[in-house]
Amino acid sequence: MTKASKLGSAATALIAAAALSACSGGAGESTEGAEASEAEATETAAAEKEKCFGIALAGENDCAAGEGTSCAGTSVVDYQGNAWKYTDAGECEAQGGSLTEVADNDPPVAPAEAEG
Repeated sequence: MTKASKLGSAATALIAAAALSACSGGAGESTEGAEASEAEATETAAAEKEKCFGIALAGENDCAAGEGTSCAGTSVVDYQGNAWKYTDAGECEAQGGSLTEVADNDPPVAPAEAEG
């Protein structure tokens, strides 16, 4: 390989490395910022949700299906009273669910349906 081709290869490698660095925004800071933003987004999403008991279908609960279960997706019957599913804040009771564990596995009845 000639001296000129070695210099050309080195220049190409440097340009490629610079372009990659510019696109990634600097690996260390970008990763830390992304992790912080992701954690903040998760906290915000959780704050806008509430645990709604008694509305999940069998195997579709988000968690808390009782003793001996590993958690999410472990409810064995529809509307299992000790299994909850996340709903948007303020929507649980409108769907006939409860913000606290319920003793039965009855289908949820929304308040408007219960009155009529």
